[in-house]
Amino acid sequence: MLSHKHRKDQVHILTADAILATDVQERIDGDERTRSLSLRVPKASGDAAVAEVERMARETVASRLMILDVRGVTLPRLLKAYTQVVGFNRRDLNSLCYTLLIGDGPVSLLKPGKSLEVFVPHLARMRVDFSPAAYFFDPFLHYTDAEMNELRAAADPPQLTHIPRRLADRLSKQHMPVADVRRYFRAASAPPTQRSRAVARRSAKLVELFRRGLKKAYGEGAHNLTDLFTKEGYTFEAERLALHLYPLHFEDWVADLMQRAAAGAVRPRVG
Repeated sequence: MLSHKHRKDQVHILTADAILATDVQERIDGDERTRSLSLRVPKASGDAAVAEVERMARETVASRLMILDVRGVTLPRLLKAYTQVVGFNRRDLNSLCYTLLIGDGPVSLLKPGKSLEVFVPHLARMRVDFSPAAYFFDPFLHYTDAEMNELRAAADPPQLTHIPRRLADRLSKQHMPVADVRRYFRAASAPPTQRSRAVARRSAKLVELFRRGLKKAYGEGAHNLTDLFTKEGYTFEAERLALHLYPLHFEDWVADLMQRAAAGAVRPRVG
């Protein structure tokens, strides 16, 4: 198993979703700690992007960080490429390079009476398959069974261009395009000199939106879930991979992991 020590300050963003790819890319470009990083992003979308990601898999041995879109509708299409990415980088994972995952949650998450514990087997599977440094659950990517059935009936693969209804209701707007929501919360239209403050204000609004959702789902038990809003994330007793909410502290994680990977490259390795 080969080690690839001569890695660059480079990030691979692997997804077939151009909206998510743009959000991740612009968040990294907009942070002063990470804007100098070289980003490798699929130029295509849809089926063409799947083929492009497969071609990019071997290139990841030159990167310090790989960001993978592992939501339920994406993973089956990109699993071949992701398996190659992990295989090519296995010896160096969590020392010279890292993976971050962005996805939705288990299918049963939104069913009545379910708790966040349904994430435990989901996270365990992600940890075994991809050895990630962190897993980011994005509520804007998680739809009910009924919504997914409607979307699948309209197109295959389903076109996830609008946010889930429950979140549109909380924002008091119907049929909100995902792209618009992404742009708003990363303050894409704010002047560069004001963007960091705008992002901080809008992140506070996003936290409040998520808090209301947790309160509606879990009642008074929601106050036990506040670690979800921290950089460290929420840890389950039965699973060591923590749960994070995208995009809260996402840029912090990118900056931290790039620093760790660079530090690992200058330390002597045994074996």
